[in-house]
Amino acid sequence: MIKKILLGILIVILAIAGYVWYKFANNKGGGFEGEPAKKLELKSATPVFDSSIQLVMTAYFNMKDAFVNADSAAAKLACGNMIKVLDSIKLDELKKDTSGLVTTVQPLLNDVKSNAVSLVAQPNIKEMRKDFNQVNQQMYSLLKAINYKGANIYWQLCPMAFDGDKEGYWLDTQSGEKRTNPYLGKKDPTYGGAMLNCGEDKDSIVARTK
Repeated sequence: MIKKILLGILIVILAIAGYVWYKFANNKGGGFEGEPAKKLELKSATPVFDSSIQLVMTAYFNMKDAFVNADSAAAKLACGNMIKVLDSIKLDELKKDTSGLVTTVQPLLNDVKSNAVSLVAQPNIKEMRKDFNQVNQQMYSLLKAINYKGANIYWQLCPMAFDGDKEGYWLDTQSGEKRTNPYLGKKDPTYGGAMLNCGEDKDSIVARTK
């Protein structure tokens, strides 16, 4: 009699254990059986804002090319043009977006402008390039945040940008051996143009298509 009771208890325990195992194996949501949360993505709200960012990038690449050519006057001119475009960006356009984009973009734009203003005020190209590196850091974050629309852009690293052993970053429309390094460039006092294409591809900003 006792053996029958123990056998019955054992069968019940095994049945419960089997049910628990089945639920665990088939519940891949960590215990939550509702619909998964949708991924939040920031996006620029209007063609007007997209166009203004394109003007910023045009000025930026003119500045980058000026640094490649070690032309400080042209770099300052292009940077000044970029500041003007930054000042003309209408953030009201982003208020139509429901993702809180304005609160993300505003401080990034302020940081880009602050470093760009400092760049224009520098007395020589070496100091200008230091501010250029800071501009790049903020521009990279900005383009990531707005889900940039335009030509594909590559995030590049030069490990020898400053004093031969300090890194600097920049944005380029070309990658690999087609990149042009704005820190060493065509007229570096140490390397001449030998390091023009030096750098590392660290990331890419693939433009959205819609």
